[in-house]
Amino acid sequence: MKKKMAATAIGITEIQTANEPIYDRTSELKAFDETKAGVKGLVDAGITQVPRIFHQPPDCFTENSDLNNPQFSFPIIDLEGIGKDANQHNEIVDKVREASETWGFFQVVNHGIPVIVLEEMIDGVRRFFEQDIEDKKQWFTRDPMKLVAYNSNFKLFTSSAANWRDSLVISLAAEPPKLEELPIACRDILMEYSTQVKKLGCLLFGLFSEALGLNPDYLENNYENGFLSVCNYYPACPQPEKTIGTSKHADTDLFTVLLQNHIGGLQVLHQNRWVVVPPTPGALVINIGDLLQLMTNDKFTSVEHRVLANHAGPRVSVASFIGTLTRPCSKLYEPIKELLSEDNPPKYRATTMQEYIEHIRAKGLDGNSSLLPFKLRRGNCKC
Repeated sequence: MKKKMAATAIGITEIQTANEPIYDRTSELKAFDETKAGVKGLVDAGITQVPRIFHQPPDCFTENSDLNNPQFSFPIIDLEGIGKDANQHNEIVDKVREASETWGFFQVVNHGIPVIVLEEMIDGVRRFFEQDIEDKKQWFTRDPMKLVAYNSNFKLFTSSAANWRDSLVISLAAEPPKLEELPIACRDILMEYSTQVKKLGCLLFGLFSEALGLNPDYLENNYENGFLSVCNYYPACPQPEKTIGTSKHADTDLFTVLLQNHIGGLQVLHQNRWVVVPPTPGALVINIGDLLQLMTNDKFTSVEHRVLANHAGPRVSVASFIGTLTRPCSKLYEPIKELLSEDNPPKYRATTMQEYIEHIRAKGLDGNSSLLPFKLRRGNCKC
Protein backbone atom coordinates (compact mmCIF):
# COMPACT_ATOMS: atom_id res chain seq x y z
CA MET A 1 0.00 0.00 0.00
CA LYS A 2 1.15 3.52 -0.74
CA LYS A 3 1.89 5.90 2.09
CA LYS A 4 1.59 9.69 1.97
CA MET A 5 4.75 11.56 2.86
CA ALA A 6 5.28 14.83 4.71
CA ALA A 7 8.37 17.03 4.83
CA THR A 8 9.67 17.89 8.29
CA ALA A 9 12.65 19.76 9.70
CA ILE A 10 14.59 16.50 9.89
CA GLY A 11 13.55 14.94 6.60
CA ILE A 12 10.65 12.93 5.25
CA THR A 13 8.18 11.21 7.55
CA GLU A 14 5.47 8.68 6.74
CA ILE A 15 2.20 9.96 8.18
CA GLN A 16 -0.61 7.87 6.73
CA THR A 17 -1.18 4.54 5.06
CA ALA A 18 -3.61 4.50 2.15
CA ASN A 19 -7.10 3.49 3.29
CA GLU A 20 -5.96 3.94 6.91
CA PRO A 21 -7.86 6.58 8.91
CA ILE A 22 -5.91 9.57 10.17
CA TYR A 23 -5.36 9.40 13.92
CA ASP A 24 -7.12 12.39 15.46
CA ARG A 25 -6.34 12.10 19.17
CA THR A 26 -8.53 15.01 20.25
CA SER A 27 -11.57 13.63 18.44
CA GLU A 28 -11.01 10.14 19.85
CA LEU A 29 -10.67 11.49 23.39
CA LYS A 30 -13.87 13.49 22.97
CA ALA A 31 -15.75 10.51 21.54
CA PHE A 32 -14.58 8.30 24.41
CA ASP A 33 -15.54 10.88 27.04
CA GLU A 34 -18.97 11.51 25.56
CA THR A 35 -19.97 7.87 26.04
CA LYS A 36 -19.64 8.40 29.82
CA ALA A 37 -19.13 4.63 29.95
CA GLY A 38 -15.42 4.82 30.78
CA VAL A 39 -12.90 2.06 30.28
CA LYS A 40 -15.45 -0.47 31.51
CA GLY A 41 -17.66 0.50 28.59
CA LEU A 42 -14.88 -0.41 26.15
CA VAL A 43 -14.42 -3.82 27.79
CA ASP A 44 -18.18 -4.43 27.85
CA ALA A 45 -18.26 -3.66 24.12
CA GLY A 46 -15.85 -6.56 23.59
CA ILE A 47 -12.74 -4.75 22.36
CA THR A 48 -9.70 -6.97 21.79
CA GLN A 49 -7.16 -4.18 21.25
CA VAL A 50 -6.39 -1.21 23.47
CA PRO A 51 -7.35 2.06 21.72
CA ARG A 52 -4.45 4.29 20.80
CA ILE A 53 -5.41 7.03 23.26
CA PHE A 54 -4.30 4.65 26.05
CA HIS A 55 -0.94 3.64 24.53
CA GLN A 56 2.05 4.35 26.75
CA PRO A 57 5.62 4.80 25.48
CA PRO A 58 7.56 1.48 25.58
CA ASP A 59 10.13 2.76 28.10
CA CYS A 60 7.27 3.23 30.58
CA PHE A 61 7.50 -0.49 31.33
CA THR A 62 11.23 -1.17 30.98
CA GLU A 63 12.53 1.81 32.97
CA ASN A 64 13.74 0.81 36.47
CA SER A 65 12.31 -2.69 36.07
CA ASP A 66 13.58 -5.16 38.65
CA LEU A 67 10.29 -6.48 39.94
CA ASN A 68 11.25 -9.64 41.79
CA ASN A 69 14.42 -8.54 43.55
CA PRO A 70 14.57 -10.72 46.69
CA GLN A 71 16.61 -8.14 48.61
CA PHE A 72 13.50 -5.95 49.01
CA SER A 73 10.92 -6.93 51.61
CA PHE A 74 7.97 -4.55 51.66
CA PRO A 75 7.39 -3.33 55.26
CA ILE A 76 4.39 -4.72 57.15
CA ILE A 77 3.67 -3.19 60.56
CA ASP A 78 1.44 -4.94 63.08
CA LEU A 79 -0.50 -2.37 65.11
CA GLU A 80 -1.64 -4.91 67.71
CA GLY A 81 -0.91 -3.58 71.18
CA ILE A 82 -0.62 0.07 70.13
CA GLY A 83 -1.26 2.36 73.10
CA LYS A 84 -1.51 -0.57 75.50
CA ASP A 85 2.00 -1.88 76.06
CA ALA A 86 4.73 0.79 76.24
CA ASN A 87 7.45 -1.40 74.77
CA GLN A 88 5.26 -2.56 71.89
CA HIS A 89 4.12 1.01 71.29
CA ASN A 90 7.70 2.27 71.04
CA GLU A 91 8.63 -0.58 68.69
CA ILE A 92 5.72 0.34 66.41
CA VAL A 93 6.77 4.02 66.41
CA ASP A 94 10.31 2.97 65.48
CA LYS A 95 9.01 0.82 62.59
CA VAL A 96 6.80 3.66 61.35
CA ARG A 97 9.78 6.04 61.47
CA GLU A 98 12.05 3.67 59.57
CA ALA A 99 9.46 2.87 56.90
CA SER A 100 8.51 6.55 56.47
CA GLU A 101 12.12 7.60 56.06
CA THR A 102 13.34 4.77 53.81
CA TRP A 103 10.31 3.54 51.87
CA GLY A 104 7.61 6.18 52.23
CA PHE A 105 5.25 3.17 52.14
CA PHE A 106 4.20 0.36 54.48
CA GLN A 107 1.29 -1.97 55.09
CA VAL A 108 -0.55 -2.17 58.41
CA VAL A 109 -2.38 -5.16 59.89
CA ASN A 110 -4.49 -5.34 63.05
CA HIS A 111 -5.46 -1.74 62.31
CA GLY A 112 -8.90 -1.96 63.92
CA ILE A 113 -11.10 -1.95 60.80
CA PRO A 114 -13.06 -5.23 60.59
CA VAL A 115 -12.37 -7.39 57.56
CA ILE A 116 -16.10 -7.50 56.79
CA VAL A 117 -16.07 -3.69 56.39
CA LEU A 118 -13.09 -3.87 54.02
CA GLU A 119 -14.76 -6.57 51.92
CA GLU A 120 -18.08 -4.73 51.76
CA MET A 121 -16.31 -1.54 50.70
CA ILE A 122 -14.71 -3.38 47.78
CA ASP A 123 -18.11 -4.90 46.92
CA GLY A 124 -19.74 -1.46 47.09
CA VAL A 125 -17.25 -0.03 44.59
CA ARG A 126 -17.92 -2.94 42.24
CA ARG A 127 -21.66 -2.39 42.57
CA PHE A 128 -21.27 1.23 41.55
CA PHE A 129 -19.12 0.61 38.49
CA GLU A 130 -20.98 -2.51 37.39
CA GLN A 131 -24.48 -1.02 37.58
CA ASP A 132 -26.41 -0.08 34.45
CA ILE A 133 -24.63 2.69 32.57
CA GLU A 134 -27.73 4.90 32.55
CA ASP A 135 -27.79 4.84 36.35
CA LYS A 136 -24.07 5.53 36.56
CA LYS A 137 -24.14 8.46 34.11
CA GLN A 138 -25.95 10.72 36.57
CA TRP A 139 -22.73 10.99 38.57
CA PHE A 140 -20.53 11.80 35.57
CA THR A 141 -18.79 15.18 35.72
CA ARG A 142 -15.45 16.87 35.12
CA ASP A 143 -16.14 19.71 37.52
CA PRO A 144 -13.39 19.50 40.21
CA MET A 145 -15.61 21.37 42.67
CA LYS A 146 -18.29 18.66 42.73
CA LEU A 147 -18.39 16.71 45.98
CA VAL A 148 -19.21 13.49 44.10
CA ALA A 149 -17.69 12.87 40.67
CA TYR A 150 -17.51 9.84 38.40
CA ASN A 151 -15.31 9.87 35.29
CA SER A 152 -12.40 8.19 33.58
CA ASN A 153 -9.03 10.00 33.89
CA PHE A 154 -9.43 13.38 35.59
CA LYS A 155 -6.78 14.83 33.22
CA LEU A 156 -8.02 12.96 30.14
CA PHE A 157 -7.55 15.85 27.70
CA THR A 158 -4.16 17.07 28.94
CA SER A 159 -2.24 13.88 29.77
CA SER A 160 0.03 12.33 27.15
CA ALA A 161 -1.80 8.99 27.37
CA ALA A 162 -4.99 7.92 29.12
CA ASN A 163 -4.89 5.42 31.99
CA TRP A 164 -6.84 2.13 32.01
CA ARG A 165 -9.02 3.16 34.93
CA ASP A 166 -12.39 4.62 35.92
CA SER A 167 -12.84 6.57 39.15
CA LEU A 168 -15.45 7.74 41.63
CA VAL A 169 -14.23 10.68 43.73
CA ILE A 170 -16.00 11.77 46.92
CA SER A 171 -14.96 14.73 49.07
CA LEU A 172 -15.62 13.95 52.72
CA ALA A 173 -13.86 16.94 54.29
CA ALA A 174 -15.40 19.70 56.43
CA GLU A 175 -18.60 19.92 54.34
CA PRO A 176 -19.24 16.38 53.04
CA PRO A 177 -22.17 15.55 50.77
CA LYS A 178 -25.46 14.56 52.36
CA LEU A 179 -26.22 10.85 52.50
CA GLU A 180 -28.87 11.17 49.77
CA GLU A 181 -26.27 12.85 47.53
CA LEU A 182 -24.14 9.70 47.48
CA PRO A 183 -24.61 6.82 44.99
CA ILE A 184 -27.06 4.32 46.45
CA ALA A 185 -24.86 1.43 45.27
CA CYS A 186 -22.22 2.22 47.90
CA ARG A 187 -23.48 5.04 50.14
CA ASP A 188 -23.95 3.12 53.39
CA ILE A 189 -20.67 1.25 53.32
CA LEU A 190 -18.84 4.34 52.10
CA MET A 191 -19.92 6.27 55.19
CA GLU A 192 -19.10 3.34 57.51
CA TYR A 193 -15.70 2.73 55.93
CA SER A 194 -14.83 6.44 55.91
CA THR A 195 -15.67 6.73 59.61
CA GLN A 196 -13.36 3.80 60.34
CA VAL A 197 -10.55 5.23 58.19
CA LYS A 198 -10.82 8.60 59.93
CA LYS A 199 -10.26 6.83 63.26
CA LEU A 200 -7.25 5.06 61.82
CA GLY A 201 -6.08 8.40 60.42
CA CYS A 202 -6.08 9.89 63.92
CA LEU A 203 -3.99 6.95 65.13
CA LEU A 204 -1.54 7.42 62.26
CA PHE A 205 -1.31 11.17 62.91
CA GLY A 206 -0.16 10.28 66.43
CA LEU A 207 2.36 7.68 65.25
CA PHE A 208 3.84 10.04 62.67
CA SER A 209 4.07 12.82 65.29
CA GLU A 210 5.87 10.55 67.75
CA ALA A 211 8.15 9.25 64.98
CA LEU A 212 9.19 12.87 64.39
CA GLY A 213 9.88 13.43 68.10
CA LEU A 214 6.80 15.65 68.51
CA ASN A 215 3.85 15.46 70.88
CA PRO A 216 1.41 12.72 69.74
CA ASP A 217 -1.32 15.25 68.96
CA TYR A 218 0.93 17.70 67.06
CA LEU A 219 0.00 16.89 63.46
CA GLU A 220 -3.70 16.35 64.10
CA ASN A 221 -4.02 19.65 66.00
CA ASN A 222 -1.98 21.79 63.63
CA TYR A 223 -3.08 20.79 60.15
CA GLU A 224 -6.33 20.54 58.21
CA ASN A 225 -7.77 17.05 58.40
CA GLY A 226 -9.12 17.00 54.85
CA PHE A 227 -10.47 13.73 53.50
CA LEU A 228 -10.86 12.70 49.87
CA SER A 229 -11.98 9.20 48.88
CA VAL A 230 -11.08 7.94 45.39
CA CYS A 231 -12.60 4.61 44.35
CA ASN A 232 -10.76 3.15 41.36
CA TYR A 233 -11.97 0.42 39.02
CA TYR A 234 -9.41 -1.19 36.69
CA PRO A 235 -11.15 -3.51 34.18
CA ALA A 236 -9.34 -6.54 32.79
CA CYS A 237 -7.13 -5.36 29.92
CA PRO A 238 -6.72 -7.26 26.62
CA GLN A 239 -3.22 -5.77 26.04
CA PRO A 240 -1.68 -4.78 29.39
CA GLU A 241 1.70 -4.32 27.70
CA LYS A 242 0.26 -1.34 25.80
CA THR A 243 -1.15 0.75 28.63
CA ILE A 244 -1.06 1.36 32.37
CA GLY A 245 -3.63 1.51 35.17
CA THR A 246 -2.24 4.60 36.88
CA SER A 247 0.80 6.52 35.68
CA LYS A 248 3.87 7.07 37.84
CA HIS A 249 3.17 9.73 40.46
CA ALA A 250 3.54 10.67 44.12
CA ASP A 251 0.51 11.52 46.24
CA THR A 252 0.04 15.19 47.06
CA ASP A 253 -1.65 14.89 50.47
CA LEU A 254 -0.29 14.36 53.99
CA PHE A 255 -0.69 10.59 53.79
CA THR A 256 -2.88 8.01 52.06
CA VAL A 257 -4.71 4.92 53.31
CA LEU A 258 -5.23 2.44 50.47
CA LEU A 259 -7.57 -0.54 50.37
CA GLN A 260 -7.07 -2.94 47.45
CA ASN A 261 -8.62 -6.22 46.39
CA HIS A 262 -6.75 -9.40 45.46
CA ILE A 263 -5.77 -8.23 41.96
CA GLY A 264 -2.22 -6.89 42.13
CA GLY A 265 -0.56 -4.18 40.09
CA LEU A 266 0.60 -1.59 42.64
CA GLN A 267 4.35 -0.92 42.45
CA VAL A 268 6.57 1.42 44.47
CA LEU A 269 9.81 2.99 43.24
CA HIS A 270 12.35 2.00 45.89
CA GLN A 271 16.10 2.55 45.45
CA ASN A 272 15.43 3.26 41.77
CA ARG A 273 13.69 -0.10 41.25
CA TRP A 274 10.01 -0.92 40.92
CA VAL A 275 8.93 -3.14 43.80
CA VAL A 276 5.59 -4.98 43.84
CA VAL A 277 3.25 -4.28 46.74
CA PRO A 278 1.62 -7.68 47.28
CA PRO A 279 -2.10 -7.64 48.11
CA THR A 280 -2.29 -8.87 51.70
CA PRO A 281 -5.71 -9.98 53.00
CA GLY A 282 -6.95 -7.63 55.72
CA ALA A 283 -4.05 -5.19 55.30
CA LEU A 284 -4.11 -1.52 54.34
CA VAL A 285 -1.33 0.28 52.49
CA ILE A 286 -0.10 3.56 53.99
CA ASN A 287 2.07 6.03 52.12
CA ILE A 288 3.56 9.44 52.80
CA GLY A 289 2.32 12.32 50.65
CA ASP A 290 4.17 15.35 49.28
CA LEU A 291 2.73 17.71 51.89
CA LEU A 292 4.10 15.61 54.74
CA GLN A 293 7.49 15.43 53.03
CA LEU A 294 7.47 19.23 52.80
CA MET A 295 6.42 19.65 56.44
CA THR A 296 9.05 17.19 57.70
CA ASN A 297 11.72 18.89 55.59
CA ASP A 298 12.44 15.64 53.72
CA LYS A 299 12.74 13.51 56.87
CA PHE A 300 9.77 11.50 55.61
CA THR A 301 9.74 10.71 51.91
CA SER A 302 6.89 10.78 49.42
CA VAL A 303 7.63 8.03 46.91
CA GLU A 304 6.54 7.56 43.32
CA HIS A 305 4.28 4.63 42.57
CA ARG A 306 2.12 3.29 39.75
CA VAL A 307 -0.48 0.63 38.95
CA LEU A 308 0.02 -1.76 36.03
CA ALA A 309 -2.82 -2.92 33.81
CA ASN A 310 -3.62 -6.62 34.05
CA HIS A 311 -5.18 -9.42 32.01
CA ALA A 312 -7.12 -10.31 35.16
CA GLY A 313 -9.71 -8.01 36.63
CA PRO A 314 -11.27 -6.00 37.82
CA ARG A 315 -8.74 -4.55 40.22
CA VAL A 316 -10.59 -2.42 42.78
CA SER A 317 -9.00 0.05 45.18
CA VAL A 318 -10.14 2.79 47.54
CA ALA A 319 -7.60 5.52 48.25
CA SER A 320 -8.36 7.75 51.23
CA PHE A 321 -6.30 10.92 50.97
CA ILE A 322 -5.78 12.44 54.41
CA GLY A 323 -5.03 16.15 54.52
CA THR A 324 -6.39 16.78 51.03
CA LEU A 325 -8.72 19.75 50.69
CA THR A 326 -10.71 20.19 47.49
CA ARG A 327 -11.55 23.76 48.42
CA PRO A 328 -8.69 26.26 48.92
CA CYS A 329 -7.95 27.76 52.35
CA SER A 330 -5.44 30.32 53.55
CA LYS A 331 -3.56 28.13 56.08
CA LEU A 332 0.20 28.06 55.55
CA TYR A 333 2.07 24.80 55.05
CA GLU A 334 5.81 24.91 55.68
CA PRO A 335 8.58 22.86 57.32
CA ILE A 336 7.78 22.25 60.99
CA LYS A 337 9.89 24.68 62.99
CA GLU A 338 10.57 22.14 65.78
CA LEU A 339 12.41 19.98 63.24
CA LEU A 340 14.66 22.76 61.94
CA SER A 341 18.12 23.77 63.10
CA GLU A 342 21.31 25.37 61.84
CA ASP A 343 22.31 21.95 60.48
CA ASN A 344 18.84 21.32 59.09
CA PRO A 345 17.58 24.57 57.56
CA PRO A 346 14.24 24.67 55.70
CA LYS A 347 14.35 23.15 52.22
CA TYR A 348 10.93 24.46 51.19
CA ARG A 349 9.15 27.81 51.25
CA ALA A 350 5.74 28.20 52.83
CA THR A 351 2.67 27.72 50.64
CA THR A 352 -1.04 28.15 51.13
CA MET A 353 -3.44 25.31 50.38
CA GLN A 354 -4.97 27.51 47.67
CA GLU A 355 -1.65 27.89 45.86
CA TYR A 356 -0.89 24.21 46.32
CA ILE A 357 -4.27 23.03 44.98
CA GLU A 358 -4.04 25.31 41.94
CA HIS A 359 -0.60 23.90 41.17
CA ILE A 360 -1.78 20.28 41.55
CA ARG A 361 -4.81 20.79 39.30
CA ALA A 362 -2.70 22.37 36.57
CA LYS A 363 0.05 19.75 36.86
CA GLY A 364 -1.89 16.46 36.81
CA LEU A 365 -0.06 13.10 36.78
CA ASP A 366 2.88 14.26 34.68
CA GLY A 367 5.53 12.21 36.47
CA ASN A 368 7.18 15.26 38.08
CA SER A 369 7.25 16.05 41.79
CA SER A 370 4.61 18.54 42.95
CA LEU A 371 7.19 19.91 45.39
CA LEU A 372 9.58 21.38 42.80
CA PRO A 373 8.03 24.90 42.74
CA PHE A 374 8.30 25.12 46.53
CA LYS A 375 11.95 24.04 46.85
CA LEU A 376 14.28 26.70 48.24
CA ARG A 377 17.57 27.27 46.50
CA ARG A 378 20.69 27.12 48.60
CA GLY A 379 21.38 30.55 50.00
CA ASN A 380 17.65 31.35 50.17
CA CYS A 381 16.95 29.30 53.27
CA LYS A 382 15.41 31.27 56.13
CA CYS A 383 17.06 29.78 59.17
